[in-house]
Amino acid sequence: MTVATCDAIRELILAYQEFNPPNVNELEEQPSALEFMRYVAQNRPFVVRKGAAGWKACKEWDIPYLLSIMKDQKVQVAKTPFGNADAPLMTGDGMIFVKPFEEHEAFAQVLAALQAREQGTLLPHVKDPVCYAQTQNDNLRNEYGNLFADVPASVPFARIALQKEPDAINFWMGNSHSTTALHRDPYENIYVQVLGRKHFVLLPPVEAPCVNESDLPAATYAPVGCPAQCKQGGEGLDLLLEPKLDEPSSSVPFATWDPDLPDVRPTRFSHLSRPYRVTLDPGDMLYLPALWYHKVKQSCSEQGICVAVNYW
Repeated sequence: MTVATCDAIRELILAYQEFNPPNVNELEEQPSALEFMRYVAQNRPFVVRKGAAGWKACKEWDIPYLLSIMKDQKVQVAKTPFGNADAPLMTGDGMIFVKPFEEHEAFAQVLAALQAREQGTLLPHVKDPVCYAQTQNDNLRNEYGNLFADVPASVPFARIALQKEPDAINFWMGNSHSTTALHRDPYENIYVQVLGRKHFVLLPPVEAPCVNESDLPAATYAPVGCPAQCKQGGEGLDLLLEPKLDEPSSSVPFATWDPDLPDVRPTRFSHLSRPYRVTLDPGDMLYLPALWYHKVKQSCSEQGICVAVNYW
């Protein structure tokens, strides 16, 4: 990269920061379709505090309610040793992009596993993996369909402005042990917090030179040595997971720089990054524009889970 190119990239990042506010706008009510379209045109996020507080999901969802609706329904759950699904991982052979081990379990079993880890009630000898319901495949209109009536079929201001129904509506359920690594999605995203809190770190697309995106070999966590080494442990099952490179081999372009660890794997531009930080409380609504980088952590409700819904 030439000196002139580096200077041009640096000036672009600094100019963006100079001409845009240093925080995410907070609205007191949902915008009109016209107001929303202005944010889309500017490619800027916003938060509507309590924008979804009137939804049935935000009023009624708790553990007894979710169990009454979903108890025996089989759902897909992602499992990892460290809560690091769909994330870069440094191994002895270099960095890889690792996906979770996935299997189907009864909703009640998944929820109990999330609570047990969050509340510290696992038996001492049980090393259950970190679970996360995070399929992102329109699951709220499929495997979680019994809950779909509790949320709007679309977000009116987005549907009208974009002139289309949502491509996917997703249900997310996890605990504080899972972190979503810094990444970006090619969708306009309306994200609604229902239980617990979500903590977002956001970077605009102009800061792409800061994130050290690299092509990483794709791998997937898989059980190792089972059933011989995966033994029944009281009420849980010890599940040993290790990443295995995918076959046939493939690679995934992914950010390897973390704004929370700014001195690890930086580029010559990383020090210029000015991350936006937003916390969503129950009932809050976030508009996340397409291609914005985001990293997400979770805090649980007093019942030991974190639940959200998003519209793509």
